[in-house]
Amino acid sequence: MAQNDFRSELVGSFSEGSNGNPTVAMIEAAFTHHGLNWRYINCEVPPEKLGDAVKGARAMGWKGFNCSIPHKVTVIPHLDGLGESAAIMGAVNCAVNRDGKFIGENTDGQGFLKSLLDVTDPQGKNVVMFGAGGAARAIGVELALAGAKSLTVVNRSASRGEPLVKLLNEKTKTPASLVVWPKNYAIPPGTDIVVNATSIGLGNGNEPLDIDVTSLKSGMVVADVIVDPPDTRFLRDARAQGCTVIDGLGMLINQGVIGVKYWTGIDADPSVMRKKLEEIFGVYRL
Repeated sequence: MAQNDFRSELVGSFSEGSNGNPTVAMIEAAFTHHGLNWRYINCEVPPEKLGDAVKGARAMGWKGFNCSIPHKVTVIPHLDGLGESAAIMGAVNCAVNRDGKFIGENTDGQGFLKSLLDVTDPQGKNVVMFGAGGAARAIGVELALAGAKSLTVVNRSASRGEPLVKLLNEKTKTPASLVVWPKNYAIPPGTDIVVNATSIGLGNGNEPLDIDVTSLKSGMVVADVIVDPPDTRFLRDARAQGCTVIDGLGMLINQGVIGVKYWTGIDADPSVMRKKLEEIFGVYRL
């Protein structure tokens, strides 16, 4: 960085409820650590102003931006193109300025996959995933593209679960099936990876998933997308059954690492980002 460089490169986030998003602290910790004269601006953007926000980012030469609720789908018409997984799932959470064009990517699922690969390769594995919302869609597509053998979507409503299963069956090579979530659901024998992609546990670390805990077996890899608190009841139950667990901070950190790489070309140090999040959410030990 030049000694008297007073102009920062800009990235940021467009969402509603932006005051609850810790990504800004995590990303700026990485920028500071790596000596980058970059800023991440957390913006409150209502739906009717999203097009104006994207135009503003173009006008100001932003290097990219994240999109969170409720803009992950509606941002697409304002972009110039989509990456592979974003095109399949029809949702974008990260736009990247490539030669003056904003290209939409989805780093949510990529961030999850990176966390998972630190523990196990999903290729050839049987997966059970709870939920069918945005996080589940991103994770399901990335698991399928990574070669998962099968994917069982467990969801409260068939009306929301069926479109995700249809998407996976039509646009990926991984066979997917839907289970309408019964009480005390038992994880099928032969399952390798179990993922909670619902909001169960958010803000309440003692809220359990409605499952038969004894069906979680040693050798299974169990992951949760919840970051607040990161050590959920689901993960504690899985750990007690001898499972290998992955918390939601890993997904959040890794999607941030991928975003920073897209924008800056730098491989950000994930430990710096994790430390910042642990300061925010409270240090705990898995």
